[in-house]
Amino acid sequence: MSAALLLPLVAVPSANATAGKPGKAEFAVTTTATNVAARSDRRPVAGGVNDRKAGKTFISWAGQYEDSYVQSYDHRAATWSPPHRIADGDSDAHNYPTVVQARDGHLLVFRGMHNVELRMSRSPRPHSADGTWAETVISKNAATYPMPFVTRDGTIYVFYRETSGDLDPNVPTDTRPMLYVVSKDNGKTWKSSTELTGHPFAIGSTARADNMNEIYIGQLRLEDSGRVRIAYTLAGGGFEGHKHDRYHRNIYYTWFDPRDLHFYSASGRDLGTQVDDADQESFLKVAETPLTVPNNVKSPDYVQQVGTVLGRPFVLWFSGDPDGGPLRNHLSTWNGRSWDTREVARGLRTREIEPVDPLTWRVYATEDGKPNVLTHLVRFGRTWEAETVIPTAKPVQRVEVVANFRDPARAIFSGASSQRDVAVADGDISVVGLARR
Repeated sequence: MSAALLLPLVAVPSANATAGKPGKAEFAVTTTATNVAARSDRRPVAGGVNDRKAGKTFISWAGQYEDSYVQSYDHRAATWSPPHRIADGDSDAHNYPTVVQARDGHLLVFRGMHNVELRMSRSPRPHSADGTWAETVISKNAATYPMPFVTRDGTIYVFYRETSGDLDPNVPTDTRPMLYVVSKDNGKTWKSSTELTGHPFAIGSTARADNMNEIYIGQLRLEDSGRVRIAYTLAGGGFEGHKHDRYHRNIYYTWFDPRDLHFYSASGRDLGTQVDDADQESFLKVAETPLTVPNNVKSPDYVQQVGTVLGRPFVLWFSGDPDGGPLRNHLSTWNGRSWDTREVARGLRTREIEPVDPLTWRVYATEDGKPNVLTHLVRFGRTWEAETVIPTAKPVQRVEVVANFRDPARAIFSGASSQRDVAVADGDISVVGLARR
């Protein structure tokens, strides 16, 4: 455990904690833990939950050695708890925690032990993060990148990526499809997507000529409608042969219906219970990108954001610049017949988005090596405008909007570590919410 975590930690407002132009949103930033965050490959999914019954918000993050930590905010007392270590991360940046709340009130934290197994930690009491958490191995299917969500009827889903070559040495290293597991009893028992549908995977391919058979979901978003919006890209060895994550290629969009376990295209085409290569190439492709690594940047990036306006989806994604310039930020919008894509900014890593009103989404973005989080507004899924700057003491590497958030605990900012080695944990954990006026 980091020495910093042995000291009492008191959450205090950051210096210059509010910022904004007249008429624009103003935010308050609270640093909940200092010098504790390690580098993480975390996706913008399931970073925290607001428990209305308990009057608390619970957040999760990856600390030293990628161990899993949780903290809670008491909205009545306006206080944050100290960090609580609940599970081992096995010193791998892929093994970050994600958190949801089961219908029985217990908190469930998932982590994919990189290419090994999917694990779940369960809080000992409902509506509380205190005490010793129980751990369960859900799947040994070489799991990575857990993406959990809970439907209105309390069914728990966890999407994850399988490293198929670790299960069968005859399978190439760049065959890595997406699967999921489902629990209808608050996480006590689970069934896999294979058991439920008969398919070996939910999204993926095995025989592309370019060997791009790895699925990287950039974001998975459960809507109030019950639909699950998904944006993803491909990775693999390219035409040169089999190699893990040598190249990235293309952007794809689909949505998943938990009621029938079917996937659908933006046009509404029913693709059944499995998306294969023919499906994604014919019906799901948002943007075609070249098989290159421009300016040594995997393009498109691993993380994308997906949202909808009046039922029509849009996807934010970014890529490297072939001329060596700053990152290129793209907005792709479904026009009812096809995808319109245009460049809307340069030099930003878009981290997360949240709906502001039925026509507007807020984008949280960062600039490499710089502190602060910049917000922008996307209106009608088409226009892009700068909103404000949220000041942070150090650079930020991850942003997650809290499920059913309640200010001041709206979004979690995980500070960037100064080193890639997860033994080094010197990033701050901060939480942002709209400032009171």
